[in-house]
Amino acid sequence: MSKKVLIIDDDARNIFALTATLKAKSFECMSCGGAEEAIEMLKGSTGVDVVLIDMMMPDMDGYEAIPLIKEIPHRQLLPVVSVTAQAMAGDREKCLEAGADAYISKPIDVDKLLLLLNTI
Repeated sequence: MSKKVLIIDDDARNIFALTATLKAKSFECMSCGGAEEAIEMLKGSTGVDVVLIDMMMPDMDGYEAIPLIKEIPHRQLLPVVSVTAQAMAGDREKCLEAGADAYISKPIDVDKLLLLLNTI
């Protein structure tokens, strides 16, 4: 059975590249261009197995959005992976402190991402 991945990113090119890569590996993909839209979607009954969220977005960033996603009663155990171009010392910890279950830096290492998605 394929996993359904929700990609949250304000950059359509990132969504396009991730979707193409993941679909080629038999993942189902959905996407949102912002965190508010994603949170509303996740409040519903849409089946999602894992969330990939860009940490740096206008309006609401991943650091604000992850705790809100985890507060949705039926989404508390939903794995959330932070995706960020910020790969400085301490950024991984900052993402995990916000509630992310895992962290991957941009540019995305596809093999690492697939390994991560297959272990969640």
